[in-house]
Amino acid sequence: MSYVGIVLISHSNKVAEGIKDIIRQVIKEVPIEIAGGTDENDIGTSIDKIQLAIDRANDGNGVLLFYDIGSAKMNAEVALEMTGIDNIKIIEAPLLEGAYVAAVESGMGKDIENVYSAIMKEFG
Repeated sequence: MSYVGIVLISHSNKVAEGIKDIIRQVIKEVPIEIAGGTDENDIGTSIDKIQLAIDRANDGNGVLLFYDIGSAKMNAEVALEMTGIDNIKIIEAPLLEGAYVAAVESGMGKDIENVYSAIMKEFG
């Protein structure tokens, strides 16, 4: 089965890893990738890390991008433009809670539009 993939974008690699660990306690099969910190693993974000995470999370059913603050969204937008993949959405929802809902919905086999609708119903 293919799932909607999830990318966690954070200024801190530790934050992104921690959120992934929390979700993995419940949902194991959904592709979840992290893009935390800069290329030098400092605090910040990296377009290259985001692009790589998108590629890895893309199962063919689309990818949802969750971010923490400010420049993470800007870098997500740039990475999205550079990927050439149509079925990607940047999500305006709390990073942990939104990604958790997305993982649960994706794990149930829902397509990207239905996963997105569930997130918007909860946080929109």
